[in-house]
Amino acid sequence: MSLFMTRQPVINRQGKIIATRLRLQGEGETSASAVDALNALTECWPQSDRSIFVNFDTIAGDMGLLDWIAPANVTFELPGAPFAAENAAELVAALKEANLSLCYDFDAQAAQALGSGTQFRFIGFDATTYSPAQLKTLLAKTQPYGIPLAFNVDTQQEFKACLDAGVSAAAGWFVKQPASTPAKQLNASQAHIVRVLNLVRKNADVKEVEAALKQDVALSYKLLRYINSAGFGLSCEVQSFKHAVTILGYDKLNKWLSLLLVTASKDPMAPTLMHTALTRARLMEQLGHGLVDRSEYDNLFITGAFSMLDLLLGVTMEDALEAMHLPEPILDALLGRGGMYAPFLDLAKAGEGNDGAAFADQAGMLGLTGEQVNRALLTALNFADQMEM
Repeated sequence: MSLFMTRQPVINRQGKIIATRLRLQGEGETSASAVDALNALTECWPQSDRSIFVNFDTIAGDMGLLDWIAPANVTFELPGAPFAAENAAELVAALKEANLSLCYDFDAQAAQALGSGTQFRFIGFDATTYSPAQLKTLLAKTQPYGIPLAFNVDTQQEFKACLDAGVSAAAGWFVKQPASTPAKQLNASQAHIVRVLNLVRKNADVKEVEAALKQDVALSYKLLRYINSAGFGLSCEVQSFKHAVTILGYDKLNKWLSLLLVTASKDPMAPTLMHTALTRARLMEQLGHGLVDRSEYDNLFITGAFSMLDLLLGVTMEDALEAMHLPEPILDALLGRGGMYAPFLDLAKAGEGNDGAAFADQAGMLGLTGEQVNRALLTALNFADQMEM
């Protein structure tokens, strides 16, 4: 299979994403082929200051990886094996000259890696390997060598235990666990956004939609901020809802009003969930190019954006969708009934796992190459970063 990148958010104690962790998946890939693939992605690499950790676990770990002309926001994740190899001194010298941001993935070669004189910015501990008690002991011993992080954290309980042990942040998908029992209905603010969305979807008069928006000043302000954000890419500033309708039309406004519903959550993990939903949305939209009719692109976006509504709004997916007049293919995908958008949503979700082969198989079902999927993912991450406000 060719090179695919799966991802994990790196989340701090406040529940905010501070970095993205990309894991290179490529059975039998050499460092040279991995570097070629990475260098081909330079122009679509996310431009934010947010760090991007790149893990090379499945790639042959030799000095050839240093041939990658890495963007400035990249942190290289390195295991200990190269520091225990015969040419370790040569590697250490090359790393010092390159002046890269480095993360050491703690393993059995810790003595060689940490004793090599290499300046690590971070030390990552695999939460599936070390218990919280072991983690606390290891953190006490390695504290002078780098900022401690936990990787592959799958549950909210593990996240709390890792923080209690002393890590600064954790990477994983524990955010997908519901924080509480689902409510029976949307709150007043969420229900109001759904009413406005439904007015737009049924092409109500502009004055009627504008009047509904004006009932919530914060909602109107937030909508205009989104439309005028860098992620939207307009050449002029939109000053009012009426102006937005003139420039965009109802179809596009439907898409951007949908973002407001995604951002209506008060959950502590909402910023991370929102970033994930926006990444899925843009990823699905990008992957649809050339595979579905242009008229379907916005629906792919909305499917991705709404794929975490249950977590974001604190209700079941059925209750979240009940009051919304969505096209049948969107409902089918979100409710697990299949349909034309489901393979795109399945692919977006597969990119959040650790099974590179399953991810490649899902892409293959849509006739997509690793490069196409990787480009779409990086574009989507860049979009989600720009949309955070």
